[in-house]
Order: sequence, then C-alpha cells, then structure tokens
Amino acid sequence: MSEGPSICVFCGSSAGLSPSYAEAARLVGEAIVRRGASLVYGGGRVGLMGVVADAVLAAGGRVVGVIPEALSTKEIAHDGLTELHVVRGMHERKALMASRSTAFLTLPGGIGTYEEFFEILSWKGLGIHRKPVGILNVGGYFDPLLDLLDHGITRKFIRVDHLRPLVVSDQPEEVVRILLDEPDAGPNDRWMTLDRA
Repeated sequence: MSEGPSICVFCGSSAGLSPSYAEAARLVGEAIVRRGASLVYGGGRVGLMGVVADAVLAAGGRVVGVIPEALSTKEIAHDGLTELHVVRGMHERKALMASRSTAFLTLPGGIGTYEEFFEILSWKGLGIHRKPVGILNVGGYFDPLLDLLDHGITRKFIRVDHLRPLVVSDQPEEVVRILLDEPDAGPNDRWMTLDRA
C-alpha cells in the first residue's frame, strides 16, 4: 500500500484531437506532485495516460501503474514507473487501482475511460467507497456526459444526491486541490461544480 494521498486518474490511451488535452494532463500530473500525492493509473505509456505519468515522474513524484497482462505485452506498458503491477484482467486492474487511491479524477478519454468513471461513481452511490470523485472538463469535453446525467435526474433514474459530491472543473490545479484537500466538500444545488452554472 502506498503512503499518503493518491489520485487515481482515468484517461485516454490516445492524446485526442486537441493539444489542450495533453496540456491538461501534464498540469494534473504537476499539481498532484505539488500536493504531495501519488498518481495511480492504468500503467500505459501512450496517450494522455503517458503524459500524466511522465509529468508526475518529471516532477519527482510517485507513480503506481496497474495494467492487464494482455496490454502489458503489446507495447503500451510504461517501464519507468515507481511501481508497475501486471494483473490478469480488467476487473482486477480496477479493483487494485481503487484500493490504492484516496480520490478519483477523470480526464478526457474513450469508452474505457467512461466505463471506469461510471463504475467508480456507481460504487460511490452504492456506498462501496466514500472517496471523492472528479471530472476535469477540458474544453467542454464532458458537457454531453454531464447533460446526460442531468437528463437521468430529471427522468428520475438518477438520484441527485448521488451526483452532488461530484467535483467538475476545467482547472487542473483547482480540481486536484479540492479532491485532495477537501474530500468532504459539501453538496450545492447542482453537484459540486466549479465551472458549470
């Protein structure tokens, strides 16, 4: 078990269309180190995953990677991490990442990133964990997802109290600070959102 606070970052194995995504990932990595925390992530060296890990390492921080065997043998495992855990499959990967983290932050990514975010958010709603969960909404990337969650609330399929603790921001430093320093930041009228009115 790693010592001290740690943020599990879910993000893409692609860099995406805009350079702003990689820049945000770099700033998240630097902010994590400035807060004295470690990074826990999916263990890859490509895409935004590689950017955030490299930023933490370059700033002198600790990085714990967790990757399934099937992916580690392809070309994407990062070989310069503080710890790299190679596990049998995706379920074991996500369970280990969750157990090694004190907070969760989702950056832009694809289907796998969405799946990780929804699982950890679902676990929080079910009371399986009480750790803070956040989204870095770079360039409005997650606006359609947030609208979908609002739609679920208005249609009475999602309880608003399950989303109130969700921290949403477009500011890397601020979202990292809140997740690490204010894990029990109270609910407001819409969720715990910093940049959506």
